[in-house]
Amino acid sequence: MSAPRPQHAPLLQFPVVDDCLHIGGMPLTRLAQRVGQTPFYAYDRGALTARVAELRRHLPADVHLHYAMKANPMPAVVQHMAALVDGIDVASGGELRVALDTPMNPVHISFAGPGKSDLDLSCAIAAGIVLNLESEGETDRAARIGDRLGITPRVNVRVNPDFELKSSGMKMGGGPKQFGVDAERVPALLRRIGELGLDFHGFHIFSGSQNLKAAALHEAHEKTFALALRLAQDAPRAPRILNIGGGFGIPYFPGEDRLDLAAVGSNLHAVMDDVRPQLRGAQVVIELGRYLVGEAGVYVCRIVDRKESRGSVYLVTDGGLHHHLSASGNFGQVIRKNYPVVIGNCVHGGEREKASVVGPLCTPLDVLADGMDLAQAQPGDLVAVLQSGAYGVSASPAGFLSHPAAPEVLV
Repeated sequence: MSAPRPQHAPLLQFPVVDDCLHIGGMPLTRLAQRVGQTPFYAYDRGALTARVAELRRHLPADVHLHYAMKANPMPAVVQHMAALVDGIDVASGGELRVALDTPMNPVHISFAGPGKSDLDLSCAIAAGIVLNLESEGETDRAARIGDRLGITPRVNVRVNPDFELKSSGMKMGGGPKQFGVDAERVPALLRRIGELGLDFHGFHIFSGSQNLKAAALHEAHEKTFALALRLAQDAPRAPRILNIGGGFGIPYFPGEDRLDLAAVGSNLHAVMDDVRPQLRGAQVVIELGRYLVGEAGVYVCRIVDRKESRGSVYLVTDGGLHHHLSASGNFGQVIRKNYPVVIGNCVHGGEREKASVVGPLCTPLDVLADGMDLAQAQPGDLVAVLQSGAYGVSASPAGFLSHPAAPEVLV
């Protein structure tokens, strides 16, 4: 007897009423009428608020929570998050402009990412935000630009740690990386920062992302604090900020379990109790993107054709990889796996079938669901791709084959 196929983790952020998905308290069918077209992305502000509140309940009270807006830079989402979190991290000059339009005090905005241009550095220094320095060259350029502007740059050192976040979906540290300064080179850079007279604030240490294992995060937190305390011995002043990154993951694929946030919080309490006396008042920051917004979003498209090919059912929609590259499996997956997908206006349905959901593009890569168990659907029905609040629109090739863009709404 064959083993049962793994299922998606229960996703309860959107209620189902009369067999119709509800987003922001509104039936999906009504929301589609309000938007006026498909495809579109919708983000549930109540789910965003609830996720931040859940984190506040479990994390130590003195941990500051920052939003990494690269996960979802939609201005309305960033405005909403700015009222809930303690800071915002940006990764481009364009994101910086969006962040500066929010009520967030610029002193709580940071700028990370390699390859910052002189214009990026100039705007950031003039705005008074904190630069996460990624290299020795960037440090010298920031100093020269600060001298020209007559403003002392506020800086953190982004550290490429000598360890990685185990079991992470994307490793950001531990070996040769384009991100940050290798840990063994940081002491010399800290001395250089002192010589240049930059306003040193602290460290940004980010070792990986999309992790679903509390034990792996616990180990990374222990190593991160130990590394920061060791590096602080060469700093021009006691660090005021210690950004320990994020890494909290959400379940996307069959067989994945939800992150045990209670265990993460309990472990972090224990680690901080041990190191707090040595931090000397440094502000500890956890920077999250996907974990804050990923589960609050849904991508909605409409079935335009139903066809059969040699025994397989295809539901052809007006949306696809040009709007949602990650759901198509072409954004980092080695073996393609299905995101959670439902027929939004007929979630459970009367009859079920095995069907594939595909888009309108002339490429076999344009697949949103491959052989999934779905309610039997017809042209006009709505397909909803869950877990779509992060790395959707901004991470997709919207211009591919010149189809219309997908609007975004916050409800």
